[in-house]
Amino acid sequence: MRESPKTRAHFRHFYPITTRWADNDAYGHVNNVVYYQWFDTVVNQFLIVNGTLDIHAGEAIGLVLETHCNYFSPVAFPEPITAGLCVTRLGDSSVRYEVGIFRGDEDTASAQGHFIHVYVDRQTRKPTSIPAPARALLQTLLVSL
Repeated sequence: MRESPKTRAHFRHFYPITTRWADNDAYGHVNNVVYYQWFDTVVNQFLIVNGTLDIHAGEAIGLVLETHCNYFSPVAFPEPITAGLCVTRLGDSSVRYEVGIFRGDEDTASAQGHFIHVYVDRQTRKPTSIPAPARALLQTLLVSL
């Protein structure tokens, strides 16, 4: 069964993103692969800005295990968008984010999906517990389904 679009009220963190001319495809709307770049951007922006992801020297890093996206209405350059972010599952070594893509001031998502990180040791690439500071931060995004 196809998901219904969520509203901004479902999400806890928002990040504005400017669409680019290169995001449009031959059909005149943003290409599907760009949405996954936006998902990656909002997740990592949140972690980096809040000091829980050191992309150069952190002992634990999050690797993408799974992504998914549903599309409800097209987005095209030069529309401004906002990516909404929340956490729907927080395990010992993994976290499931949900991301909504909103055009302009619209309240209903034009696209939405999920993004799963598994935390691993930078050197061994073996799963490790989510570091305490990251876990505390991720709990601020936690929503119930």
